[in-house]
Amino acid sequence: MGDKLHSLIALGDFKAVLGIDDREDKLNQFCLVTATYTIEQYCMRRLLKKRYFENLPFWGDYSLTLTHYPVTEILATYIRQMGNMEMTLLEPEMYMVVPDCGSGENWPFTLSLSQGLQIERGEHGVKAVYKSGYTAGNAPPDLATACMELAAWNMARYRGRKIGTTGVIRGSGRDGEHFELSMPENVRLLLEPYRRKVI
Repeated sequence: MGDKLHSLIALGDFKAVLGIDDREDKLNQFCLVTATYTIEQYCMRRLLKKRYFENLPFWGDYSLTLTHYPVTEILATYIRQMGNMEMTLLEPEMYMVVPDCGSGENWPFTLSLSQGLQIERGEHGVKAVYKSGYTAGNAPPDLATACMELAAWNMARYRGRKIGTTGVIRGSGRDGEHFELSMPENVRLLLEPYRRKVI
């Protein structure tokens, strides 16, 4: 089941590092999934490997930026034929991806089309089907470390331990006050290279 978790690190690795046995698997899984979703929200992008179907507007520039990265595989690319809405499958030699698929580079990837193609300008001129992201166990070391740190921090939080000085005391009606926690600073620093770059 650990392989199906929405997690940047494998359940077994998390348990091995923290020395946790199987009796706490539900809590371990919850902490890992929560950490991964929190990281993706902070980075403003999906980081786990997934298949995407993306319609790309074409306004004359034959280099089109894909939304998700790093791209690991282009499954198919289509263009809309001139004068109608039918989509035509492009042969792989008619386009390339920069940087190369599977390179793991942490910046937006570009679908570079052959200049000889006849593409109608306007919305949804090109459709790309591709895989992008990391799998648990092959995420870059700093990203995996950020997930490990945040999941362990969540684990300590749910066990009722003190979390240090990263929280803020705020009023909360019936209970008077509660601890509102934020992401630890060391995790933020590790994630900075993975935040979505606006180009």
